[in-house]
Amino acid sequence: MLQLGDEIALFTVVFAVVLLGTRSPIGSTALTACLYAFLIMFRFPQVPTSQARQVLQPAKNAASGGVSLVAHRGGGHDAPENTMAAIREAHKNGATGVELDLEFTSDGVPILMHDETVDRTTNGSGPLTQLSFSELSKLDAAAKHRLSDKFQGEKVPTLQEAVEECIKLQLTIYFDVKGHPDEAAETLKEMYQKHPVLYNTSIVCSFEPKVIYRMRQADPEVVTALTHRPWCLSRLGDGTPRFSSLWKHQ
Repeated sequence: MLQLGDEIALFTVVFAVVLLGTRSPIGSTALTACLYAFLIMFRFPQVPTSQARQVLQPAKNAASGGVSLVAHRGGGHDAPENTMAAIREAHKNGATGVELDLEFTSDGVPILMHDETVDRTTNGSGPLTQLSFSELSKLDAAAKHRLSDKFQGEKVPTLQEAVEECIKLQLTIYFDVKGHPDEAAETLKEMYQKHPVLYNTSIVCSFEPKVIYRMRQADPEVVTALTHRPWCLSRLGDGTPRFSSLWKHQ
């Protein structure tokens, strides 16, 4: 949310632009005032700066020189990504937080998975939209990992299992939501209500604006962030897009 100084600057620019277009001081004032009133009425309350700072710069970072060490996909290099083993290895190796990818099975169970299919990381195949949690539970999440022998039989965890483990290990959680705005917002809202400690130890991130909007709408007390990837990181050397999603090419 904009601070007071930013708001004044923004609406001054809006007023100037409208004035240039209409040549009417009264009309420009009225339009700018209406826009301001609309934003005041429908915007969400701002998360306290102290809360956001506690999430992004927790006191435990002192042990790492004041730097946040966040394990991507739970720490997918040292253990199968987005698994309980990865979370534990990340903590063991000194991480202060973990990024967890939220997805859903065909029967609506929130689980950890980066892709829309299970092909890349497990010994199964097919999209999550066609796999129930019972079917997913039979797969080996370590099958395609470089340390598959060490972590053989590792399962795809539920969101609940992962969150409880992170709380136990005092890890900051970066929930990365790929899609399913409504389902994700409702699921995370329930998770925050069940574990209030998350309000000061986690953040909900997404490339999709709708996900952040739905999350703020469901629970405005949750710290959120709209993820941004620069053009140079979203394309290959020849300019070919790395991803099919529009939101990942901002």
